[in-house]
Amino acid sequence: MPSLDYVHVDVFADAPLRGNSLPVFHDAPDLASSTLLAITQELRHFEAIFLQPTGEANFMRARIFDLFEELAFAGHPLIGAAAVLQHRAAPATSGEWTFALSDRQVSVRVTHGEGGYFGLLDQGAPRFLGTVDARAEIAAAFGLGAEDLDDRLPIEFASTGLDYMVIPLRPDRIGTARIGADITALLRGHGAQFAVLLDPAAREIRHWNNDGIVEDVATGSAAGVVGAYCRKHGITQPGEPLLLAQGRFAGRPSQLEVSAESEGQTITRVLVGGPVAFVGRGALDFIPEPLA
Repeated sequence: MPSLDYVHVDVFADAPLRGNSLPVFHDAPDLASSTLLAITQELRHFEAIFLQPTGEANFMRARIFDLFEELAFAGHPLIGAAAVLQHRAAPATSGEWTFALSDRQVSVRVTHGEGGYFGLLDQGAPRFLGTVDARAEIAAAFGLGAEDLDDRLPIEFASTGLDYMVIPLRPDRIGTARIGADITALLRGHGAQFAVLLDPAAREIRHWNNDGIVEDVATGSAAGVVGAYCRKHGITQPGEPLLLAQGRFAGRPSQLEVSAESEGQTITRVLVGGPVAFVGRGALDFIPEPLA
């Protein structure tokens, strides 16, 4: 009976049962999008990644799904996938892997050390897409008041692959935030796909699915945007790495390392990295039929 094998890793974690969990299907057949979504929903990880060889060394096609849809880009699946591929190809060594996504290619440098594997994802140059003036409305969507926002910084949305609205908060307000009703329409009305809360003083972020039901524990795509935002607004200085905390409110503390490189006032690329912990392996003993 054919099986569909995967490796279970935790990304942005130096030990299992922390960080953001991920199944990496390292040699997936060419299946319908509905089938890949059904597999992701069956396993119930926040996201899953499906890889196919291209025939070129260290170059893979990649498709990423969350529990609702296919994503054009996501950070922790690419970092986790690169660590799995490096471990399978040449254990206890370092290397670089390139992934073909739906609209671009990205690379991940994997370094092996005493603590295991560390992946560093090049997210490229960020795009700053505008600011939002509706501060009270945005704050209320997270159960906050306008007074909870950091009035020194703008609500701004930017992208390194996915469009995030960055919402800066005053110190110690991030723990009281909640999403009471789906914020998809609100975000799209301002031109964003997702939102990330930032406590600049604590260098901590929070992100949920837009319906507010599931809180993410380590969001690589959001971390890249936040790294660019912090560099643009002087929270970090040129060459200064940004260590972001995430996940403690969901019981899965994670750390994401971000650096934003610049030439003058222009941010030329954002790098997001973290350790990858290997948890286990699995196999699906059947391949679901495509769904209607």
